[in-house]
Amino acid sequence: MSIYRTILFAPANDLRKAGKALMLEADGVVLDLEDAVATSEKRKARITIQEALNLPHKGRVFIRVNSARSNFILGDLLAVVGSSKIDGIVLAKAESAEEVRWVDWLITKLEQERELPKDQLELIPFIESARAVLDSYVIASACPRVHRLFFGGIDYLLDICASYSKEALFFARSQLVISSRAAGIESPVDTVYPDFKDIEGLVADARLARQIGFQGKLVIHPGQVNPVNEVFMPSADEIEWAGKIISAFEEAEASGIAVIQIDGKMIEYPVVNRARQVLALVASNQK
Repeated sequence: MSIYRTILFAPANDLRKAGKALMLEADGVVLDLEDAVATSEKRKARITIQEALNLPHKGRVFIRVNSARSNFILGDLLAVVGSSKIDGIVLAKAESAEEVRWVDWLITKLEQERELPKDQLELIPFIESARAVLDSYVIASACPRVHRLFFGGIDYLLDICASYSKEALFFARSQLVISSRAAGIESPVDTVYPDFKDIEGLVADARLARQIGFQGKLVIHPGQVNPVNEVFMPSADEIEWAGKIISAFEEAEASGIAVIQIDGKMIEYPVVNRARQVLALVASNQK
């Protein structure tokens, strides 16, 4: 599994913006068929996105489809499932495990119909409401395609009638981190910071999200990519820690031991996997 420090959103029906986003240093780009596209343009956007997917790109590519309750979900999936250029589907406004499983079922049927490799696409539920936050564990556990959750903090705050602040977001953020860990999936990716001109505020917000346990942050403007990447880049101490753990664990594993102690802490596979991700992230950014 991959770590995403930054996930940049771009409208699927704007080739100029999509093309620019795909060549930035974001770890992933979401081409958006939902909020970034007017209702009257949604069907046209499914055509434009085919052109966007043929553009050069650096990071991984995801498509945000409309919610499972919308009239657009089936057409969205028909348009994009099967493209070798995408790594996953982001499900907007995921409200329940049942919705996630239904979309998973649709994707599976399309994979079968189109003779595609089974389960090649990740499915990322976008948690955007109070109900979804409270049900985040069952959503995270809904199906094997779910490797991580995205947090849509802006819509969540609208749902609970609150303004953007660390205090208003704290419960939901903590809940998503705990639910992800309990479900055995990757750490979630934090909400966008709405004021794209306020880099100082963005950095502070990203640091808080990292301290709480998020793996990265969603971003909405090219100028947000590098500052957030820097916040979520492993420090020298973390890199040293990761190397130490992997070296000791691999030596123990060769002797048939799968649990060891280092500096008074228990080390087993989940910790080792995280250490490997840290080193992989560093290696990928040194190329």
